[in-house]
Amino acid sequence: MATAETERVLAVAGEGLEFEGLLRRASAVTPLDDWDIAFACEATVASRSWILVANGAGPTLAAKATTIAVERSRPDAIISTGLCGACDPALPAGSILVATQVVDQHGRCYPAQLPVLPAPAHCGALVSQDRVAVTAEEKAELFAAGPRAVEMEAAAVAEVAQRAGIPFYCIRVVSDDAQSSLPLDFNRYRKADGRFSRRRIALAAMLRPGTIPELIRFDTACRRSAILLGDTLADCRL
Repeated sequence: MATAETERVLAVAGEGLEFEGLLRRASAVTPLDDWDIAFACEATVASRSWILVANGAGPTLAAKATTIAVERSRPDAIISTGLCGACDPALPAGSILVATQVVDQHGRCYPAQLPVLPAPAHCGALVSQDRVAVTAEEKAELFAAGPRAVEMEAAAVAEVAQRAGIPFYCIRVVSDDAQSSLPLDFNRYRKADGRFSRRRIALAAMLRPGTIPELIRFDTACRRSAILLGDTLADCRL
């Protein structure tokens, strides 16, 4: 894509913690507290200006955050990023997936441009749905239709990018492999607005103490994956 003196890239995730890796590489960070988005900041990484927004899980919240950020920042490119679950057994946890296309839960397809990454990555279709794929069985059913991974925001981000005429990319990191089920059904602990309730998740874990070691391991894996993702984003070329 054409570059200006300072390239401005909008990155949209579900949760702010998914930006931990990229923020570690930042030389300056400015909060954007007046944007009516749960997490929003501008970060300078090398010579690129990043607008980082995360508004919670699902397409409705992602569309709102992307629309506001596009209006406020006028980015040169938009990246849907963050964690995803593998549907393809060939995708290991901790691997980078570059989406070639994003398919929403209604079958609408959004093409994605391909970045140049600092290390080899997996490529393929991604399915975007308004629920967490919790079990290995659900992931297998999704994979039967073609997508290699699943997440919750990318299609909404792609739709806003397409409407605004801005180049769209999707770079994700796999948090859980296709053979693994998550320790809790996180869909049960979403609020009315779609965001996850940390209080309800913590209470569920207390009521099922056997899940606590699994939750700790999953959280550790997610944070480790976010570091890898941040390094990939910081060093990619669009």
